[in-house]
Amino acid sequence: QVQLVESGGGLVHTGDSLTLSCVASGLTFDNYAMGWFRQAPGKEREFVAVIRWSVSSTNYADSVRGRFTISRDNAKNTVYLQMNSLKPEDTAVYYCAARRYDRVDSHLRVSGYDYWGQGTQVTVSS
Repeated sequence: QVQLVESGGGLVHTGDSLTLSCVASGLTFDNYAMGWFRQAPGKEREFVAVIRWSVSSTNYADSVRGRFTISRDNAKNTVYLQMNSLKPEDTAVYYCAARRYDRVDSHLRVSGYDYWGQGTQVTVSS
């Protein structure tokens, strides 16, 4: 049974930093690209970042590029999202997702992922 478990969310202030973690189990971690999505109240879930099996291959949403960094530790089956210079508009539930390496559809879409975590709340106060 595949499980993705996020942690690290919380309440912070504008300009603060926060690091999210996601530990994967029940899958061959190296065979999956790992992504982060977020969903704010009343909005659709949106792509934040993705890292492929090669740690040098990453992609970010325009809204977070330059502020957020995605990384992975394959030895620990863990993906991270370092978030700096947080803004109130970053407030959302953040979800970790796994995407098998041989998928050819878009990694920007929710449908492009095979497994999802339960989410962790990030709240940025002004």
